[in-house]
Amino acid sequence: MKSTNTAAWKSKLHTIIYEADTPMGKLFDVVLLILILVSVIFVMLESVKGFPKEVYDILYYGEWVITIFFTFEYIARVITIKKPSQYIFSFYGIIDFLSTIPLYLSFILVGSNVLLTVRALRLLRVFRILKVTRYLGEANKLTKALNDSKAKILVFLFFVLIISIIAGTVMYLVEGEESGFVSIPISVYWCIVTLTTVGFGDIAPVTPLGQLIAAFIMIMGYGIIAVPTGIVSAEYAKTTGKLKPDDENYVHVNSQACRECGADKHRDDADFCHRCGTHLHPEDIIEDNV
Repeated sequence: MKSTNTAAWKSKLHTIIYEADTPMGKLFDVVLLILILVSVIFVMLESVKGFPKEVYDILYYGEWVITIFFTFEYIARVITIKKPSQYIFSFYGIIDFLSTIPLYLSFILVGSNVLLTVRALRLLRVFRILKVTRYLGEANKLTKALNDSKAKILVFLFFVLIISIIAGTVMYLVEGEESGFVSIPISVYWCIVTLTTVGFGDIAPVTPLGQLIAAFIMIMGYGIIAVPTGIVSAEYAKTTGKLKPDDENYVHVNSQACRECGADKHRDDADFCHRCGTHLHPEDIIEDNV
């Protein structure tokens, strides 16, 4: 009976923490989002000089309250999944750990010689802002679009690198050391800066031929910037152009996460995980046994 009760409350806690389709799950996510944003604001305000000491005290104690909440959240995420390593070593698991541990490390790393180290560790709390992407559906679509277009983008970047090497070598031969193009790597650096329309101005061509080549590179840069945007936009359009709720073959997926492997995006009518086959509703089995 005790093991049954333990499994029941773990199941309920898992539903609240990992799923956003229930009222409690939505409330938990909203509270978490607010605390993440408040924490990041606290980090930024702590770096501002000139506030009264009382303000910094409020920020410090407020950060401790938020850190303790995130500590319990992290522990709850670990104990409510059958394979904790699936979460601990996942992207969000690492982010959660990095954003929680710095304040505790400030107790261990004491002494005037490590104060700067502690300060840097505490700044790791800004990783909490990355937790926000977990709750944004559009961010997931953008991530998928970037992942689907990575091969095309890599080929394009390789092409840009070739252009930069060739153009940089030509500029090195045309301008020479007296114009600041002291080596081919420096010339390639200038070409990349010019292609991306950044234009630091630390190196500039002085000969008519060099300026003509630079003009062509600048014009080419405007076209090059648009290519990755077009590639990602096309993939994003494919992602968002899937079946709509009013389509005949549309299948709705929810945020239910598997307790075994952590996989999400299951169909509403699914009883088993699409990745590992684990039963998605163990609470039903527990109730039947009781």
